[in-house]
Amino acid sequence: MKATQPYTAVIEQDTATGYYVAYVPDLPGAHTQAETLEELRQNLKEVVELVLEDYDSKQEPESHFIGTQLVTV
Repeated sequence: MKATQPYTAVIEQDTATGYYVAYVPDLPGAHTQAETLEELRQNLKEVVELVLEDYDSKQEPESHFIGTQLVTV
């Protein structure tokens, strides 16, 4: 059985269209959009699978997602 690997996606909502937009910082090219969060979840799974098909396991990611930081001003 194939091992699973979790990836963190950053999700935003476009104020002009209302669409949800997401990308996976650890996988260049893994980005998508959708009208609903459920559709976005499905799209993310599909795009991650597609990117991983072409991904060279020896290739170093351009960055690693660390987390978020709340800034109060």
